[in-house]
Amino acid sequence: MGQTGGGGRGGGGGGAEQEYRELRFWNCVWRRSSFLLLLLFLLPVVRGQARSSVSYSPYSKSGGYHSVPGPGLSVYMSEEEVRRLIGMDAELYYVRNDIINYYALSFRLVVPSEMNSLHFSWYAKSKIEYKLGFQVDRPLAVSTPQANISGQGEVPRFLSVFRVDLFCTGKIDSEVMLLMQLNLTINSSKNITVLNFKRRKICYKKLEQEIKSPISTDKNISKINYDPANMSPTTSTRVFYISVGVCCAVIFLVAIILAVLHLHSMKRVEQDDSISDSDTSQGLSQPSTLTTQYLRADTPNNATPVTSYPTLRIEKNDLKSVTLMEAKAKVKDIAISRERITFKDVLQEGTFGRIFHGILVDEKDSTKEKHVFVKTVKDQASEVQVTMMLTESCKLRGLHHRNLLPIGHVCIEEGEKPIVMLPYMNWGNLKLFLRQCKLVEANNPQAISQQDLVHMAIQIACGMSYLSRREVIHKDLAARNCVIDDTLQVKITDNALSRDLFPMDYHCLGDNENRPVRWMALESLVNNEFSSAGDVWAFGVALWELMTLGQTPYVDIDPFEMAAYLKDGYRIAQPINCPDELFAVMACCWALDPEERPKFQQLVQCLSEFHAALGAYV
Repeated sequence: MGQTGGGGRGGGGGGAEQEYRELRFWNCVWRRSSFLLLLLFLLPVVRGQARSSVSYSPYSKSGGYHSVPGPGLSVYMSEEEVRRLIGMDAELYYVRNDIINYYALSFRLVVPSEMNSLHFSWYAKSKIEYKLGFQVDRPLAVSTPQANISGQGEVPRFLSVFRVDLFCTGKIDSEVMLLMQLNLTINSSKNITVLNFKRRKICYKKLEQEIKSPISTDKNISKINYDPANMSPTTSTRVFYISVGVCCAVIFLVAIILAVLHLHSMKRVEQDDSISDSDTSQGLSQPSTLTTQYLRADTPNNATPVTSYPTLRIEKNDLKSVTLMEAKAKVKDIAISRERITFKDVLQEGTFGRIFHGILVDEKDSTKEKHVFVKTVKDQASEVQVTMMLTESCKLRGLHHRNLLPIGHVCIEEGEKPIVMLPYMNWGNLKLFLRQCKLVEANNPQAISQQDLVHMAIQIACGMSYLSRREVIHKDLAARNCVIDDTLQVKITDNALSRDLFPMDYHCLGDNENRPVRWMALESLVNNEFSSAGDVWAFGVALWELMTLGQTPYVDIDPFEMAAYLKDGYRIAQPINCPDELFAVMACCWALDPEERPKFQQLVQCLSEFHAALGAYV
């Protein structure tokens, strides 16, 4: 674990202090949120509150639990201690009636800088001897942990609580790894059970005035004020603070210049993508909804709050207000001649739309060709449907990221139906690919692995993280709106023609809007409000699609009842063979409060760590 900060906190620059606090805030947010992901699924087990309405077993007995031979041992954190540590009303058992919960033991619980002690409850019904030891990887940041019990002895036969003190030295900023090892000897010296409790302690360097002992008498104060030995450090400290202030001022000016340049470049992109001042950002296409599958009563939302997401309220007829002429004008600069396109196989076909595999001839060299997706409509398509295809195809236009597939070219010649072209991905639509994998899974010795699926999820999260940074809201993130190639590279695309090609994924709830209800966040479903947090909800459903190889979420739920079920706390069930840690990520994306959902960058980091852990076992 590396240090979270290099130097002390200067007092001369407000900007530096604010930046420092933000770094501390985000460090705490991410470290705590990762634990909450796990705890979301520990609660039904540690408290024994399984819901009778839906079967739900977060851990198999063969996976995360191990039985200790019969002394009746229990070691846990009390409800009060858990509340003090992470703000939840639950007991967290590490050993319960001889059953060891290795999932809880393996997780590195974060201890905030302001918390200096941990309390553990324990007891045994018969004789068990113990030895207690500690190890820290940064003794300069944390003093050697001390317990209020002896280093070895016998586990009490009645419920007792022991305390472990963790005090930061205040010398450096650091994140310290603590290992508390509890060796239990049962009946004989050969029968030893080892429990390793892992903690991450956050420590920060104290300011000079915090380190000095308080001065309580006038006599002492006069000595500090007039003793020449004390004058030199005070002067040097002031010089240091002044230097920090000057540096902060310079950094602030540079930041302003960069912000102005960034805003200027953003305006140029918006001008290219807009046909009038009334147009909004590229995320103004048809609202997307979220649907899930089989329901269960979920635990309370417990993700750590993060910074606010920008919200966007969409009126129902935003897309319909754009005329075909305006839609064509918006893509006029990327229009090419229809003669350069050769249509190959039909990849997908709906009621009024088609997607072809096409060949695009280079404009300057006719011997050069490249493969493309070709989206078009049939002759019976209405003007509204044609306009919607063109408008929705521009959702990702002007954005460049390895996991995005924006529009490439169009053909909008008079008298012909418009054509939209995108770069080709030879394995096509991700949802269809997943379903094909499911069909051949039993007979395919090289079936797609769980690690491959997690890698796909990471790529989708990376693309969405880029959109979030650009303040673009997708509003229809799902496997059907992603494509994949033979290297398992995944790219997010727009939702043009998705309603026609995947009609079972969209529903009209009486408002004349065909929306992806099963993928939508509650605030989008009820209030028509969209934000990056809503895209995070949809990502959780898309991750569920990956782990089920393209199954339909909430398939047994009437779309008209989705909002009521979500309000009541019901969520989609854990897929078969889906790791608990991965399902924890999904569930955090489905917090009712948008502010409690993780950000995409957090999801990228969490999934990357899980992917690396999977690789270690392959």
